Amino acid sequence: MFERFDKAAKTAIVMAQEEARDLCSSTIEVEHVLLGLLASPDQGLREILAAHGLTADGVRAALARKRTGEPLGEEDAAALRSIGIDLDAVRESLEATFGENALDQAAVPAEGSRWSKYWGSEGGPRGHIPFTKESKKIVELSLREALTRGDDRIEAAHLMLAVLRAPNPVTQRLLGDEGARHTLRDAVTGYLDRAA
Repeated sequence: MFERFDKAAKTAIVMAQEEARDLCSSTIEVEHVLLGLLASPDQGLREILAAHGLTADGVRAALARKRTGEPLGEEDAAALRSIGIDLDAVRESLEATFGENALDQAAVPAEGSRWSKYWGSEGGPRGHIPFTKESKKIVELSLREALTRGDDRIEAAHLMLAVLRAPNPVTQRLLGDEGARHTLRDAVTGYLDRAA
């Protein structure tokens, strides 16, 4: 199927893997595909996305905030307390064993450790990063979007239509409510119509 992808769509898929690696993800998620599209050479698509408030830097910042935020909220702590796990006691025990702020200073495994074959020196996973079921669906839906329109190749805009058609919870938050996604879909569809 990738032989039907144009250069911008292929670049977006390659960039999705790089974005996943840079964000230390062990899988390529739908949000990484979105980031790949925001880094694709399709200037027209990037302009449409920017006009709707989506930029690579903005999405990366939103994903970094999500990743570095407090991992467990008060409701999670209460649920764990109900089964006998006190998060404060766990943190105190870890700090007593490994030093103050041990959790905040966790390091990437050193080169030569048994984990280094999975984790690169740059701080992200190395080697092939697999697509999740949801991100594979995006690739498949991009083909359906192209076929439905009668297009003979898959462009980056078809990938974007697929992301809009089947966003995961993270990309739903990034893309906005259903009305915002519908408006963006109309803009991307119009862009494909003008290019045809």
